[in-house]
Formats: sequence, structure tokens, C-alpha cells
Amino acid sequence: MSQAPPLVALVGNPNTGKTTLFNALTGSSVRVGNYPGITVERSMGRLRGVDRPVDVLDVPGAYSLVARSDEERIAVDALLGLGGATAPALVVVVIDATALERNLYFALQVLELGRPTLIALNQMDAAERAGVQVDPTALADTLGVPVVPTVGTDIERVSALAQAIARYLAKPPPAPKWPWSPSDALAADIDALAPQFSQAPEAAQRAMALWALMSVEPTDSAAPPALRTSVAARLAAAEGAHRDLDLEIASARYQWIDDHAADFVTRSPTVRLADRADRLLLHPIVGFAAFLTIMAIGFQALFSWSDPFIGLVEGGMAALSGAARDVLPAGIVADFVAEALIGGVGNVLVFLPQIALLFVFIGVMEDSGYMARVAFLMDRIMRRVGLHGRAFVPMLSGFACAIPAILGTRTLERRRDRLLTMMVLPLMTCSARLPVYTLIIAATVPATTLWGVFSQQSLVMLGMYVFAIVIALIAAAVLGRTVLKGRREPLLLELPDYRVPSARSVGRLVFNRSGTFVREAGTVILLFTVVMWGLSSFPRNPAAAAPLEAERARLAAAQPAGAEPSAALTELDHRIAAARTEHSYAGRLGKGLEPVMSPLGFDWRINVGVVGAFAAREVFVSSMGIIYGVGGDVDEESPSMRRRMAEAKRPDGTPVHTPLTGLSLLVFFALACQCMSTIAVVRRESGGWKWPSFMFAYMTALAWLASFTVYQVGGLLGFS
Repeated sequence: MSQAPPLVALVGNPNTGKTTLFNALTGSSVRVGNYPGITVERSMGRLRGVDRPVDVLDVPGAYSLVARSDEERIAVDALLGLGGATAPALVVVVIDATALERNLYFALQVLELGRPTLIALNQMDAAERAGVQVDPTALADTLGVPVVPTVGTDIERVSALAQAIARYLAKPPPAPKWPWSPSDALAADIDALAPQFSQAPEAAQRAMALWALMSVEPTDSAAPPALRTSVAARLAAAEGAHRDLDLEIASARYQWIDDHAADFVTRSPTVRLADRADRLLLHPIVGFAAFLTIMAIGFQALFSWSDPFIGLVEGGMAALSGAARDVLPAGIVADFVAEALIGGVGNVLVFLPQIALLFVFIGVMEDSGYMARVAFLMDRIMRRVGLHGRAFVPMLSGFACAIPAILGTRTLERRRDRLLTMMVLPLMTCSARLPVYTLIIAATVPATTLWGVFSQQSLVMLGMYVFAIVIALIAAAVLGRTVLKGRREPLLLELPDYRVPSARSVGRLVFNRSGTFVREAGTVILLFTVVMWGLSSFPRNPAAAAPLEAERARLAAAQPAGAEPSAALTELDHRIAAARTEHSYAGRLGKGLEPVMSPLGFDWRINVGVVGAFAAREVFVSSMGIIYGVGGDVDEESPSMRRRMAEAKRPDGTPVHTPLTGLSLLVFFALACQCMSTIAVVRRESGGWKWPSFMFAYMTALAWLASFTVYQVGGLLGFS
């Protein structure tokens, strides 16, 4: 039986030229597949230019082995041979010579694992142009492992790296030792946890204990219970001694780097253009103003640039729906295809323009190096409510749409930070709420001015946006201290150099994220749309609209052949649809919800609109159009729609839509999770139904309680 070729793992920070180096080492012999147990692609190739077969694995880029994203977990498993992965015979750490100190933090973590290690000092040409001089020999002596200077596009230097790998595999040197020494207190913590990792190589057990101290959370179901208990005990003891373990460990590594950097790297004393830019972009006032300007441009793009494409999608779906009705015989099949299937696909595709533009925006910010500056700038504000600095961009993009904003949480490294951000993102006032707010405010708030300047309706609209921001921050603070309680991680980072964004890299990001949304979330959205159509369309009780149908037949018979339907005939069609909706399962559900929703001031008609809004919030407007016999194709600006709502009466003769009812409904829509698309994407991003179910439950309860308070307290105070 032939022995398998030795495996070499290529690891390093993102944007170090690692993949370019991998392609140069392996040439065209690249194989793409999934890592064991996870749908993240890996690349495997055969090392060229050496005498024996050697497999090379390209591990996803990671800034640290501590953060618990999929990529970091893969890096840990690949280095240690855990989770079904094959342990590498050699680890090649690719370091960007232009950002040596930042890259050394990750390299130190790899050396701590005690695996056979070689350093590939990449992008030496770029370092020389930037005035950075690195001494590979001095670096090797300091780290205690071989260092090979490389340039991914230089054939000779790539060949030298391949030969060094072959020599290392033929005659491995002693395993590397920890370059830095932990304090006595930290050493005691490490020794107490090391036995928990008996399955790992002996040299790596202390490193894994260190990883657990910084990574394992009390709520982390993936970690063994015994490990969670041990880590919790060590953290409690450290807290009692007023020790911040995360900061202590990170500071020890960075202190070692600062103490030794002068031994192997020198930099030109001239002030670089990038340094001048950072003085402005990281300034607490100028930098914040610059960031707001950039974000304003980005969101203007999300709203205005995506509108034509959204219009094309909606127009295309409407044309396709009309074509289906023309081809299919009138009846239930035509309704199902046109309204449920084609409408459901439209509900998926209508988000794509904003999703694509958002990820173009995020990709450019990441590739250019500006995203790290944003995280540094905003961390001081965000951490006060338990959020990470990087959460600011997804939170802001939530004003456009929660779907791309939730996908944007992938820029956060820790799972806890991603979950916390996802749990509060739907509270931001997305663009889908805008038509709902416009309709409710126009129908219930008097069109008067205050102090002769400010419109009362516009002030209510502004108040809803401010209300959403305040509630989102409060929710983050509460959830971050209860359900998603976790240690506050300091934002320790060295800012990467500015670079011109790669069109290919940004394009790949946009394509992959957009495709993921269509494949994963789109199926759930389509299913929800079909379910909502079924609830609104059945049962088809002919008696429900029989008198109206008879009147319609009389009017249709009196109309000249071939003429356009009269206004009276069109209104009858709308009233027939309204009667059918009232007697459908959705109508029955609306009436069945009255005991629960009437304390909020809602009647069965509002309840049907609320239920219909789960397909998409803006569906509330068309649902109201059907219920009030105006037609499902109305918008929030329709005068007839506003008039019908203003004239609607309850059985006791009182108005349905009063200012107090309108305010209660606005609060409910502001807080309730009424978007199946959001639920579908959270399910996709969180890996199951646990967190989207929790999000739906807490937001629905919060919406009901807040709306109840507004309506009941307002009534007690004499408002109507």
C-alpha cells in the first residue's frame, strides 16, 4: 500500500499574497473541494519542481486563531488535524513583508502550537518600494524557524521556497518553541486547562489552552461542557483578581513584537502619504465626518442606483405574470402561477440590486484597507452597547434593507458579535417600512404645521427613525448582557496599508454573496410567499361575494363588447376581492387575532394587513387596498386608499384609524419582525432555526408590549 504524500498547509492573514503563492507553487494541478463538515471551499494542489510528491493545502486567510468564524475554525483544525482534517507535516506561514508586525501576531500563534513551521516572507519587492528593509536571517534567528524571502510572481524565488519545503520535509528541524514567556498567573491558567486537550499533540496542548481562554464562551454549545466549566472558573478567578485575560494575552504577544521588531526590520524615516491620510481618517472629528460622507454616498447609491434595477425586476415579474395569465386558462392554476410562484420569485430577485451594490461597497472598503479604519474609529462608540466596531457598517446599511445588512455581518470575526448584530439589525428602519409609514401617517396624522414651519406628519416620520435607532441600541445593550452575554474583546489591530481595490476580488465577493442569498434564502422566501398566497386565496366560497358577482354580471352585460372595463366595473372587482379576502383563511386569522390585537387598537382588517406583511412589509399597503376594495395595485400615495381608511368604522360606529391607532400601528411595525426574507437570511447565517425563532419571538413580544402601552396609556390620557 503506497504511503500518502506529505501535506503542507499554507496559512496566513488575508491579502498577504498567499493564494498567488499557492498558485505559483502548484501551477495548474489545483483541486477544489469542501473542508470536512463545512461548506467552505478549499484548494489542494501538488507541489511542482521537487523530487517527491507533496500536497499543498491553501487554508482560508485568518487574522487570528482566536476568533471563532468558520475561517478561523478551519485554520485551527487544519493546523492541528482536528475535525476530520489531516495534520500537516509542515506549516508554511505566509507573511506580508510590508506589514510585518501585524502578520507576526498570527505567526506567533502558529509557533505556539509547536508544529513544524517555515516562514515565507512574501511581497519583498513591495516592501523595498515602501522603504521597508527586512533581514530574513535575523528574523529566522529571532523566531527559531527557517525564513524564505519570496515574491509570488518571481519564478526563481517561488522555486527557492519549493526547494526549502522539500529540504524541510526530508530533514525536519526541532519543533519551534514559544518565543514569548507568559506571566506566572497566566502560566497557571494555561497549565490548568491543558489536560482538556489531551487529543491534541503534546506540544500544542498549552497553546490550545491559551486559545480556549480567549475563545470559549459560557454559551458555546460546540465546546465540551467540562471545558466550558473550566474556562468559566479561570475567567471568574481572573476577574476577581482584576485581570483582563484577553488584553493580557494579546498585549504579551504585541509586547514581544515591539521589543524585537528593531532586530530584523527598519523603515524609511520619511512620512508616508498613508500616514498623513490616517491622521485625518482616524481623527475623532474629521475622521467621523469623512466616514459619514462616505456612508452617505454609499447609501445614496443603495437607494438611487438600485432603483432602476429594482424597477426592471418588478416590471419583468409583472410582465411574466401577465404572460402566464394570458397563456393559462383563468382559474386557480393561473392565479397560483402568476401570484404565488412568479410573485415569490420576484420577492427574491427584487433584493438583488441592493445586495449587489452593498457588497460592492463593502468589498471596496475591505480591499482598500479602509474597513479596518472604520472599525477602529467606531469601536469606542459601539462597544458601550456591547457591539463590535465593525458592526457599525451593517447597522447603517440596515436603513436600506436588513437582508444585505445581515449578510454584511460576515465582516465580524466572532460568532457572538455576528449574532448580536443580527438580532438587532431588523429594528433599523429599512426602506420597506417607508411606504407603510407614509400610508399610516397620511391616513391618521393631521396635515398641520407646528410653529408655522414643521409639518406634523414629517416630524412623526423623523421620530420613527430616531425611535428605531434608540430601541436598537437599547436592545443590543440588553441582549449583550443577557442572552448573548460574552466577554468584551478589545479591538487590537494594526492598520493594513492602503491599496487599490481589486475589481476581480470585489466581483467575486459580490457574485458569491448574491448567489448564496438566491440559493439559500430564496427557497425559504418562495415557500413563505406560496403559503401566504394560499391563506389569502382559500377557501373560495362563492357565497361570500355572490351579490357583488351578480351586480358585476349585470354591469358587464351592459358594457359594449371590446370596451375597456368601466370605473364601476373595476371598483366591483376590487370589492369582490375584498369580500373573498374577508372570508379566506387570512381573513379568518385576522378576526381570530382580534382578542389579542384589539388592545392595541387593531381590528380584523389591520390584522390581515399585519399577517400579509410577513411576505414583505410593503405588502401591507396592497393588502389594505384589497381589504378596502381599492385594489391590490395601489400605493401609499393613493388618495382613494387614504380616504377609505379614514372613513372606515368599527361595529360601534367609531373610526378604525384614529391618530392613536395610527401611532400604535407605527410602533408595532417599527419593532415587529415582519419580514420572512429577514428570517430566512438569519436562518442561513446562524445555521439553524434557533436564533431566527428567538429574534421573531422577542421582537414580536416587544412590538406588542410597546404598542399596547402606547394605545392604552394614550387612551387613559384622553387621546383618540
